[in-house]
Amino acid sequence: MFIETETTPNPATLKFLPGQQVMPAGTRDFRDEIDAAASPLAGALFDLGDVTGVFFGRDFVSVSAAQGTDWSALKPQVVAILLDHFVSQAPLFNAPDANGIAVPAEDEDFGDDPAHADIIVQIKELIETRVRPAVAGDGGDIIYRGFREGVVYLTMQGACAGCPSSTATLKNGIESLLKHYVPEVSEVRAA
Repeated sequence: MFIETETTPNPATLKFLPGQQVMPAGTRDFRDEIDAAASPLAGALFDLGDVTGVFFGRDFVSVSAAQGTDWSALKPQVVAILLDHFVSQAPLFNAPDANGIAVPAEDEDFGDDPAHADIIVQIKELIETRVRPAVAGDGGDIIYRGFREGVVYLTMQGACAGCPSSTATLKNGIESLLKHYVPEVSEVRAA
């Protein structure tokens, strides 16, 4: 088995491609050791010490490291853990938490304006078909959180969370796209 590595726009995050499916559906973002307790793989990565975030996508794992971490030392350790996991075909999640495969709901819900159900369908479809694939290519994901009074609320995950260019991605990329196809959209904000 060979695990490819790709850089991401976030200098603190590398994307690891094991050449096989990681998540059967959805994504999962681990922001600390407490979150990582649900997954033996995420837990092992956090145990390395310099890891500050782990993200599971459909066919990749993004790993974020603390500022100033030397990736030349950390990368081989991450690859070794990933190889051990995928070669042994170990479960991705602990049995009691297996139902937590999908992205957990965020604490803050911005809700939808019920009078604009047709617009919300358009927004979600554009995010699913045009935005999410591009964001996944950078080692992250984007989650729709709501549409109210012309404002679309989104959450960036994985390599995209905390990325220096995430604000530009939201404003220049996603906001422009949504405004072009859905004139009722006036702004995109990070949730």
